[in-house]
Amino acid sequence: MVNRIQAIIFDYGGTIDTNALHWSEVLWEGYRHTNIPVSKEEFRQSYVFAERALAKHPYIQPEHNFLDLLTIKCDLETQDLVNRGVWLVSDTERKIQSDAVANYCYQYVLNVLEVSRPVIATLAEKYPLVLVSNFYGNIETILKDFHLEYFQHIVESAVVGVRKPDPQIFQLGVDALREIMGKTAEELPAHDILVVGDSYSKDILPATKIGCQTVWLKGIGWDNETVDETVPTHIIRHIKDLPEVI
Repeated sequence: MVNRIQAIIFDYGGTIDTNALHWSEVLWEGYRHTNIPVSKEEFRQSYVFAERALAKHPYIQPEHNFLDLLTIKCDLETQDLVNRGVWLVSDTERKIQSDAVANYCYQYVLNVLEVSRPVIATLAEKYPLVLVSNFYGNIETILKDFHLEYFQHIVESAVVGVRKPDPQIFQLGVDALREIMGKTAEELPAHDILVVGDSYSKDILPATKIGCQTVWLKGIGWDNETVDETVPTHIIRHIKDLPEVI
């Protein structure tokens, strides 16, 4: 069990929407389901290309919901596969299959949310919740679309100009909770705040550095990073188990 907590900070992507399955793995399953004839390494290169493009260019607008985001992301990935000569296909067929991947992944998230949404709703009845996420500027639209409007404040990297793993983004979440609760740092120390995330390096380590307790939702990440499992306050394998450790 974690020690006494007064409030909770959640990560979004990979935690609430996929139950600790890295988004590259979710998308790769979509590629396999849709029978796009590329290797996983070829896909991963295009995944990185698309992520960098999304960070550099304003493809994602605040009004875009998650299906919009996935459609844009998959379009960038599949265009890159074609441009690199990895996938030989007409643009019409590429777009059909690209949209099919997006829809597959969207349904995957809807299924996960059937489990994660009730967990968050239950915790919101007892604790103030803040969301801290590396995202594209449209997280509020996504939360509304997915009926996840339980967070009293959102710290989104594209908005605040700070990205994980910089601990400062979590400090912004801690500061927001103190303001929401009307408490000083002495009344609401970081140690009384629990951070829940799926990434050891981007969630658990930076949150630990500023003194928060942590629950690591451990699943399949981007790579096999070196971890010290004594660092998280607690480790779970499924988000449904979160209430049991609080």
